[in-house]
Amino acid sequence: MDKVFFIGITGGTASGKSTLTDHLAEISPPDSVTIMRLDNYYRHRPELSASERDDVNYDCPKAFDIPLIKHDLETLKAGKSIKRPQYNFATHLREDVRVEVEPTPVVIVEGILVLAIEEIRTLIDFKIFVDTPSDVRLLRRIQRDMIERGRTLKSIEEQYLKTVRPMHDLYVEPSKVYADIIVPEGGYNQVAIDLILARIQQMIKMNQ
Repeated sequence: MDKVFFIGITGGTASGKSTLTDHLAEISPPDSVTIMRLDNYYRHRPELSASERDDVNYDCPKAFDIPLIKHDLETLKAGKSIKRPQYNFATHLREDVRVEVEPTPVVIVEGILVLAIEEIRTLIDFKIFVDTPSDVRLLRRIQRDMIERGRTLKSIEEQYLKTVRPMHDLYVEPSKVYADIIVPEGGYNQVAIDLILARIQQMIKMNQ
């Protein structure tokens, strides 16, 4: 493989970045796109109790194992496979089993701090910021966390006010300046999807 092309997709919590990422992977040629989610690289903190792990600020750069994701992304960029960690949001711990990831012509790196963390940002070739109104993002987050992660409305509210919103203002929103394109409404913006897909296809052809 001549070159592995990295696309970074970021934006606020529940902005639609995962929807956009998944949709791009689905409509791209088979075996041409690999997805790397920053969420799988939260630090493994077994030394903390369950209640202490619940109180960790998961929306700041220190919550992530930056050396590990940097190593894994550089390995993929070099055309080599990795063993990716798998994070459990219920326990806030990594699973024992790792997932083997093979390099493909295009790797999409998705997460709220993809452009805010310099060690990751410098590896990205094409940077995308998904821009969605805060009220829409909050409603989506409530629905996701209650249905998919078993959270209570009270715990979601407390976390949003304590860390999610302040960290968005401090890290996520300012990272917009690094974006090559800004996409309103994420996976529901067909014009942006067509543009990004054309870029993906261009990168795939360069590797043929």
